[in-house]
Amino acid sequence: MKRRNLLHKIALGAASTYSITACQSPNPPQPNPEPTPSQPLIRWRMATSWPKSLDIIFGAAEILCRRVEQMTEGRFTITPYPANEIISPLQILDGVIAGTVECGHSNLLFSFERNPALGLLSGVPFGMNTQQHNAWFYYGGGLEAMEKIYQDFGVNVFPAGNTGLQMGGWFSRQINSINDLKGLKMRIPGLGGKILERLGCEVQVLPGDQIFPALEQGTIDAAEWIGPYDDEKLGLNRIAPYYYYPGWWEPSSVLIALVNRRQWDQLPKTYQEIFRSAALEAYFLTISRYDAANGEALERMMLSGTELRPYSQDILQNAYQVALELYEEYASESDDFARIYQQGKQFQSRIYKWYPINDLTYSDFISGISPIN
Repeated sequence: MKRRNLLHKIALGAASTYSITACQSPNPPQPNPEPTPSQPLIRWRMATSWPKSLDIIFGAAEILCRRVEQMTEGRFTITPYPANEIISPLQILDGVIAGTVECGHSNLLFSFERNPALGLLSGVPFGMNTQQHNAWFYYGGGLEAMEKIYQDFGVNVFPAGNTGLQMGGWFSRQINSINDLKGLKMRIPGLGGKILERLGCEVQVLPGDQIFPALEQGTIDAAEWIGPYDDEKLGLNRIAPYYYYPGWWEPSSVLIALVNRRQWDQLPKTYQEIFRSAALEAYFLTISRYDAANGEALERMMLSGTELRPYSQDILQNAYQVALELYEEYASESDDFARIYQQGKQFQSRIYKWYPINDLTYSDFISGISPIN
């Protein structure tokens, strides 16, 4: 009994000694750190150049916004708005610069008049195809060149979709030679429009929702938009019988997310990285969606009477020569254009040494046989 009492006293004494020592220790145990405060709640609006009915191209904006919300667990939300609900389709950059909206989703070509070099970055006529363009953007300096131009606008820019190689447009009459282009009224933006102007076309730049009524009323004789899936959505196959290919003016067409820089700088770094990742996801998913949808849409249109026609070699060769002349003129007038044009040409010459060996020989063979089921 006495032994048990002694052990009990010793234990209490040891505990007391530990407590005193701990209190006197120069490095006492630290309290648990405060939990990391939650990231801020942020609500943005995204104006787009697209009607909601064009579910793939408008869907590129939706993918970006949805992923941002998911990855921030609802703390950073961006609401995408269809064309004309906040800003007109061709004025998205202006709205983002002015701060009317925090961000937008559009096409580089819609800013062509501000800086013609943007026409090179979107997808240059007779230039690199989509995959080659991707390689240039992400591993050849194209993305950095685009970001540098938009710095002057006070805007951060992110690739956020690509339509891939487009079709060559809808015509109310057949176009068999270069002479058939003279006096033709056609909707087409960017460098492609400038080339066709020199070949005799009367060029107009219209947003997507104005193309059908313009064709129907005869205000224009021809129009290009994107490709079979979206063109069918606009009903262009119901108003013009001839569908030409290829869309030599847009072998790649980059869609972009534009962000007001003041708003961007206020975002936590985590949100900035999430936005970048979401834009990249939208970019590559959009290309895949178009590839999956365009073949079925083209088949439907041909069954309903659309006449598919290739551009003649006469038109392609003349357009190519005019394109080269135009690029040299722009390069002599604009340092931005000259720098990006030379950079793109150098990268293109390198990548073209690889593609004919592999991709082109495979494509030539496989296109001539029945697909494997």
